Amino acid sequence: MWSVPESTSQAADWPVSDPPPWPARVRATLWWHRSTSAARELGPGGRTVPMTLAMMVDYLDSPVGPYREILASPVLRVPGRRIGPMPRMAVPFIAVDSEASVHGGRTHWELPKVLAQFDGDVLGSTAAQGGGWKVNTAARAKGPTLPIVGALGFAQPTDDGRLALASARLAGRFRYARVDVESVGPTLPNWLVAGSHHGIVITEGKMRTGPATRK
Repeated sequence: MWSVPESTSQAADWPVSDPPPWPARVRATLWWHRSTSAARELGPGGRTVPMTLAMMVDYLDSPVGPYREILASPVLRVPGRRIGPMPRMAVPFIAVDSEASVHGGRTHWELPKVLAQFDGDVLGSTAAQGGGWKVNTAARAKGPTLPIVGALGFAQPTDDGRLALASARLAGRFRYARVDVESVGPTLPNWLVAGSHHGIVITEGKMRTGPATRK
């Protein structure tokens, strides 16, 4: 499974999760910055947009219960005939505090989920920590609360050379934010850049992540 060392996991008897779709209520902080050369080299190859997108998510409920998550895509895939009309993330780093969510990510979407510990509030200061890595975020929301409707797409490389394509559709409310980030780990500091970045906080949202199709 395509991943960075921070998101490499030994096989385990994870609790079996239900197949998608997965509806959920969420709160989240998202941030982005221009991709570093290390991010561009990391991949996933093909035509990409040099933009790194990352997020801390609090799933208030889901088919596997409440859990928290951090994920990052070093670059975005350019829309095209193979992946569809929207830019899509390719995620080599993702961690959660739910064993059933680890199973779901790895089994249903080719997402290399690993277990981590989380502290704090995703709309304020949050710390996520796993084996040999740590990410701290501090979000400072500014301005009015506005409606948001849209989708995030994934295009995950598979071991047989195909792509697992899936979309998460979201409706809710958000505010602009500045997000201060610190990252520690074997690779994260090279491509998940420390500093203050543009972002948003999703103060309330309903999300539905659909099944993956393989192309």
